[in-house]
Amino acid sequence: MSQLELEDEIQGDLKRTTGEFTKDGDDANKLNRILQLTGFSNPVYAEAYVTVHHHDVVLDVTIINRTMHTLQNLCLELATMGDLKLVERPQNYTLAPESSKQIKANIKVSSTETGVIFGNIVYETSSNAVEKAVVVLNEIHIDIMDYISPASSADIAFRTMWAEIEWENEVAVNTNIQDEKEFLNHIMKSTNMKCLTPPSALEGECGFLAANLYAKSIFEEEALVNVSIEKQTDGKLSGYIRIRSKTQGMALSLTDKITLKQKGGSS
Repeated sequence: MSQLELEDEIQGDLKRTTGEFTKDGDDANKLNRILQLTGFSNPVYAEAYVTVHHHDVVLDVTIINRTMHTLQNLCLELATMGDLKLVERPQNYTLAPESSKQIKANIKVSSTETGVIFGNIVYETSSNAVEKAVVVLNEIHIDIMDYISPASSADIAFRTMWAEIEWENEVAVNTNIQDEKEFLNHIMKSTNMKCLTPPSALEGECGFLAANLYAKSIFEEEALVNVSIEKQTDGKLSGYIRIRSKTQGMALSLTDKITLKQKGGSS
């Protein structure tokens, strides 16, 4: 092994020894980022490993020829929706029977918005080079949580921003969770946001809770959220989650994320 590989191996051993990470957790995280792009019955099988790093999304696409024919002029054609831009032009490949090919695609991200990547695999067979075959790929949705991180803001600055941003989305509380603080923590975890309301203001059991959440994206976009919930006589929580952001894409994406994740538990 090279010196760099040796150092990486030693560093990994140290992390495992000190319990900094576990192999099972690391493998599970990797598995969550592998997306199946075609069905198992398709003549060409494809899956993608998605890596997000700052302004870049990298797709490591594995393509497997499941037929007994040589596939010629095989091309991975991708397109995007949202603020995503393909960096490279697609290339043509030749794939032998029952062999595989790794294709890397780089995509630039310019704002915090839920983007979609879709496309096809186009190829010709050696038996029929006249007619092209097309396999439609499953869509890849880019998670905005990869671009948002908790941030701090002074109370006065938060109130000023809240007053300046007129555009707002509102989500009605609909959850299986029955504890106000547990629900707040669940929303914070689901959105990568920080609670600006001090813990002392959240103490006690009064059946009502109001808190302000704040986060920033890697593009310096700010997200403001107000959570207001009340416990009903039947034990269920009701109320509203209000989302404000200067960029419409970020506010809409956060609204979708909260709507999807707010129920808690296994949902």
